[in-house]
This record gives sequence, structure tokens and C-alpha cells, in this order.
Amino acid sequence: MRKEDKVTIIEQIAATVKEYGHFYLVDLTALNAASTSALRRECYKSDIKLMMVKNTLLQKALETLEEDYSPLFDTLKGSTAVMFSNTANAPAKLIKKVAKDGIPGLKAAYAEESFYVGASQLDALVGIKSKNEVIADIVALLQSPAKNVISALQSGGNTLHGVLKTLGER
Repeated sequence: MRKEDKVTIIEQIAATVKEYGHFYLVDLTALNAASTSALRRECYKSDIKLMMVKNTLLQKALETLEEDYSPLFDTLKGSTAVMFSNTANAPAKLIKKVAKDGIPGLKAAYAEESFYVGASQLDALVGIKSKNEVIADIVALLQSPAKNVISALQSGGNTLHGVLKTLGER
């Protein structure tokens, strides 16, 4: 590969890392062609970008960025695919859903401005809530006291109405 081509690829990888807020480094070595195609289809449905990269080019791309991605460099061995997503837990859920006997295997991840190294971190990554889920939880917590007050007022009104109706019938 010519040096100009490598520079172009490094720039493309760096631009993709900047575009997406979260990325996962995954080992797809043991997948056959059919399984890889199925994984690519699932990624497309989940709005995840799957990209096969050379480890050295990925490392050089990460080094050009302002953020320090050095904790991920030790995992750049063997075959590496990168899953880019705007939702922190979407790739983790997909890996957990598709994985059979640890394949595809999670090498590392950068999600919510934190580093997760090793396949043992998959459950922690699945548990990360997306921005929309956190907003929904906050809205539910804010509505809860108001709903309790309205419910208490309505049940009291119904009880009082029932007592008055019974007394009126007698």
C-alpha cells in the first residue's frame, strides 16, 4: 500500500472516530463469511457502522486525535473490527445477542468517555443507559409526585362521592 493511501485511510478513520461518540474494538477472526454478513446486516439495522481496520492504521489514527486513547493500544493485536455508534450500549447489546461461545469477542470499547478493556466488560457496557433512557427516567421521576397527589385527590373524591351517594339513597 502506498504512503498516500495510508494517510488517506488514517484520516478517514480519525474522521469516523470524531463523528461517532462511541466505538468498540471487536475480534471477528473466528467468523465465517456467512456469519460476518449476518453481523453486518444486524449492524446496519441497529445503526452501527462496522469497519475492518489494520491495527497500525487505527493506532495512528487514534494518535492524531486530541483524546488520549493509549489504554486501547494493547488490544490492537490480531484481526480487529471497529463498531461505531452514537448510542453507547447498542454495540454491546448486539454483540451479546449475536455472540456464540464468545465469538465475536469484545477486545475493548470507548463509551461515555470511558475505556472498557476486555471481554469481561460486556455486561457493564450493556448496562449503560443511553441519553434518551436517562431523560425518560428523569421525566418519570419528576412526574411521580404529581401523579401521586392527583391519584390521592381522585381516590378521595370517589370515596367521598360514594359515601354521599349511599347516605342519599337511605
